[in-house]
Amino acid sequence: MSVFAPRADVRDEPGTTATGVPSHLDRSVRDRRRRGGRRIGSHVFLVILAIYFVIPIWWLVVAATKNTSGLFGSPAFWFDDHFALFENIAGLFTHQGGIYWRWLGNSFLYAFAGGIGATVLAILAGYGFATYRFCGRGAVFTVILGSVMVPLTALVIPTFMLLSQYGIINTPWAVILPSLLSPFGVYLMRVYTQDAVPDEMLEAARIDGAGELRTFFQVALPLLRPAIVTVLLLSVVGTWNNFFLPLAVLTDPQLLPVTVGLNRWTALSNAGAGGEQVWNLITSGAFVSVLPLILSFLFLQRYWQGGLSIGSIK
Repeated sequence: MSVFAPRADVRDEPGTTATGVPSHLDRSVRDRRRRGGRRIGSHVFLVILAIYFVIPIWWLVVAATKNTSGLFGSPAFWFDDHFALFENIAGLFTHQGGIYWRWLGNSFLYAFAGGIGATVLAILAGYGFATYRFCGRGAVFTVILGSVMVPLTALVIPTFMLLSQYGIINTPWAVILPSLLSPFGVYLMRVYTQDAVPDEMLEAARIDGAGELRTFFQVALPLLRPAIVTVLLLSVVGTWNNFFLPLAVLTDPQLLPVTVGLNRWTALSNAGAGGEQVWNLITSGAFVSVLPLILSFLFLQRYWQGGLSIGSIK
């Protein structure tokens, strides 16, 4: 037999493919290509969603820089030759005695009073439902959870009738008091408290002699920061964007939030020749009104992400 016997073909060796690549390596390559294809598809889908959500904001930014003639005589998604943003802002200061800035101040009052109040009540209620055992806890929480399913617009008329009995219609309290109730915030705080605050930690604090208030403020509350910021954001944004409730309970123009105030200007402009055309002020006012929300999200997101990382480390 010759010493230089011919070597068997690689393709004939067990565990190899026709190209001579081991089968396990070939499977890993195919798996990586399949995962890469899925990543490309998910990225394309996310880009489409991002464009879908950015388009209205882009239109608002572009529209805020146009005058009334430019809004209807130039491309919708591109700037006009005449940049009128500063002129529109100046018009907001002076139109109808500068009432827009009163509306904006009212929105700040309603949003922060209602949002902070709703967050405080949600923290206390959610912590109580999660850590204490009392009679009727399940039934009460079921009612709160069921109220999440009820549309807010369906409660406006009953709320109006209730507030009218106490004589607080056409006052700031007519907007602030209903905004203090946040069933979803209570649900979120209870679920998060059950996961983020172990019962053993609370029991250890009580064994060390800490009272209930000290246990809540020094042990539980720092762990709840991500949920607190989330509930605060949702409550503030919900109250800021609330339209139907202020429309039903407020008639004094000096008490209107910016959402209802801009709607009045829209109705005035829709009146045609008999009304004053202030479309440029409406778009500029809408642009100015969304800036506080964007800044709130950007500012509070730092603490939200920081709280999430702290919670994961602990």
